[in-house]
Amino acid sequence: MDIRVTDIERTLVEVLHTPAAGRSMLRHIPGWTISEVLVLRTNVGLVGIGETIVHYTWSRVTDASVQEAIGKNPYDLLYRDDLGAGLQIALWDVAAKHASVPVHALLGQKVRDRVPLAWWCIDMPPEDWASEARDAIRQGYTSFKLKGRPWFDIVEQVRAVADVVPAGSPIDVDFNDFLLDADNALSVLKALEEIDNVEIFESPIPQGDVPGNVRLRSELKSQIAMHYGSPPFRVAVTEGACDGFVLCCGANAMLSQARAAAQVDMPFWIQLVGTGITTTWANHLGAVLTHAKWPAITCLNTYSEPLVVEPIRVSDGHVAVGDAPGLGIELDRDAVARLRVDAPDIRPSPRWVQTIRFGDGTRAHFRNYDDYVPYFRERKLPIGHRDVRLDVWFDDGSSEFAALFRRVCDGPVVERSA
Repeated sequence: MDIRVTDIERTLVEVLHTPAAGRSMLRHIPGWTISEVLVLRTNVGLVGIGETIVHYTWSRVTDASVQEAIGKNPYDLLYRDDLGAGLQIALWDVAAKHASVPVHALLGQKVRDRVPLAWWCIDMPPEDWASEARDAIRQGYTSFKLKGRPWFDIVEQVRAVADVVPAGSPIDVDFNDFLLDADNALSVLKALEEIDNVEIFESPIPQGDVPGNVRLRSELKSQIAMHYGSPPFRVAVTEGACDGFVLCCGANAMLSQARAAAQVDMPFWIQLVGTGITTTWANHLGAVLTHAKWPAITCLNTYSEPLVVEPIRVSDGHVAVGDAPGLGIELDRDAVARLRVDAPDIRPSPRWVQTIRFGDGTRAHFRNYDDYVPYFRERKLPIGHRDVRLDVWFDDGSSEFAALFRRVCDGPVVERSA
């Protein structure tokens, strides 16, 4: 019997982050808690499931894409990246179930039974990173991807992690180009390289600065990772701007980019953020892509609930990829019903003041993340990533808080040392 899509149900849920992750992610990316869970039904009784992290995805599912999929054969839509993340995942899940094979068998030839998965952390105080690292080791992780930001002392942060994890546990630091230029970057990165665990720096300076990135590669022993496509793949390879890539896209683009990386023998990691649903999809991709050698990033560890009945088990830094039909997971429908929300809104930020303190005594007070990022990118504040710390002052009812809060609502308040 010909298989056709008959119904697509989309449910918004709010999956809170774990306490430590939630405290810091609230400053910058609170919207990552909103997931759209998609359940796709067919005329033959098979059901596929998918997920979109609404505020962090390569493509959202729209009403139009849902209407386009209704009545279609799922096999005809598998490579339609434009349909949106959750819908595409569900299409692969149901097609593989129809074929009585695991998703990875439709994607290609399986090259590994266990795929590497990294523990991910947003920028946090060193003591929080150390606590997170201890939890990670207890849960079976062996590698870490950390966010380097100029409002924390990155060397202090990374040392705090290295001090509590086993020797040889890889630490990768993602700067999202906050080091700005090669001269500034080298002073920070060479200090980090004195920590044995450090292996990869992601986007330390703008990726379009090809000469600057080439210089970093020539003067550093660690590897440089870049998001695929900027600079153009051919330029990145021929100029030697990086050692490997970050792939964050739909199935069609993912397979194309993975083939290109394999042709030049360059590794990459898969970066698809989500709960257990998205993580399982990423694991199936990692099982067949030969050069997905760097640990994948899904931020699974930040979510308080996986939205799947059987939690994903990490052992020795890897997740086993099974051979059950489809994704091989069961949706936790009770959790979906309990966590359901009406709209993908981001809640207003709390009444707080975010203060960045520098070693020379300078203090800079801000209302929100979006207020202080330009200060660093425009070099109005030091970008050395050393002897600096961000603290958050929540409304404690004091007159002192109220006075400072009123001031930062009108704009940043910088108190420079004498």
